[in-house]
Amino acid sequence: MANERILVVDDETTIRELICSILTQAGFDSRPVTSGMEALALLHSDDCYSVVLSDLIMAGMDGLSLLARIRQDHPDIPVVMVTAVHDISIALAAIRNGAYDYLLKPFDREQLLAIVHRAMENRRLKLENLAYQTKLESLVAARTELLRRALADLERSYDITLEALGDALDLKDAETEGHSKRVTAFTIAIARAMELPHDHIRVMARGAFLHDIGKMAIPDAILRKPGRLSPEEQEIMRQHAQLGYRILRRIPFLREAADIVYSHQECFDGSGYPRGLKGDQIPLGARIFAIADTFDAITSDRPYRAAQSIPAGRREIERHSGRQFDPEIVQVFLSISQQIWQDLRTEIEVQSSR
Repeated sequence: MANERILVVDDETTIRELICSILTQAGFDSRPVTSGMEALALLHSDDCYSVVLSDLIMAGMDGLSLLARIRQDHPDIPVVMVTAVHDISIALAAIRNGAYDYLLKPFDREQLLAIVHRAMENRRLKLENLAYQTKLESLVAARTELLRRALADLERSYDITLEALGDALDLKDAETEGHSKRVTAFTIAIARAMELPHDHIRVMARGAFLHDIGKMAIPDAILRKPGRLSPEEQEIMRQHAQLGYRILRRIPFLREAADIVYSHQECFDGSGYPRGLKGDQIPLGARIFAIADTFDAITSDRPYRAAQSIPAGRREIERHSGRQFDPEIVQVFLSISQQIWQDLRTEIEVQSSR
């Protein structure tokens, strides 16, 4: 108990000395002061007190005012009010305002020590609980950070897996080599120009990158056929959007991206496939992708024609605004500098050549 310090506040010398005498004999370190202001000054310079014993009725700052200040500035220190019997209603008001307990005058030694011990035990439990809460919060924060890092690592693994899938598709369909990476970059550029949230852009990027994943299920005889496809073969080829959706919807982190894959051949005027969606029925990511996809097709070499210029690609997109493409997104696309498209193509070509 040598470390247990008790602040005694009372403007009556007799009461103050009596309380300090009992506490000192019991082994406590007691500090007497004569007013609320003196008590606050002492707590401000050194708040290492286990309990404050304060008279209720004092000249100047009374016990209730002192209690309010201590509760505000030193909430972990319990305050015991010392009062006469006829002030019992004031003592009860003090408890409602945060006092730990009250001690009635006249009191004997055992009553004083018992209430001091209870107050100190109450403070000890509160401090232990606070320390536990702080430790728990720190532990939760540390575990949350570990989980965040684990999820980030997992997401990187996902993206590496997706890139491998895209590379496999490029190998299967050599005609469109590098196409998945370019349309992904173009989709991201348009989505950023629209100031869409990062999480939405990430889903759109995955949908764009995997838009042709359903072609993995298309027979090579159709996929690599050098000549024109027959109507029956065209119908089989058109199934790649739905096949891609079926592949991806079973993968939890690709479920949202799967909707883009399912809808990437839809047209704004409802003339697309496989469901004939129209306008806002088409997921936003698919509407953005449609522009990126067509733009890349126009500005890339194909076996049957050479790549057209970026300005020609922009004109073609604008010409089909409102029919194949969402006119609002077309305007965003046209607002993006031509140099950005060229820089993106160059960057992807450099990456592919490594």
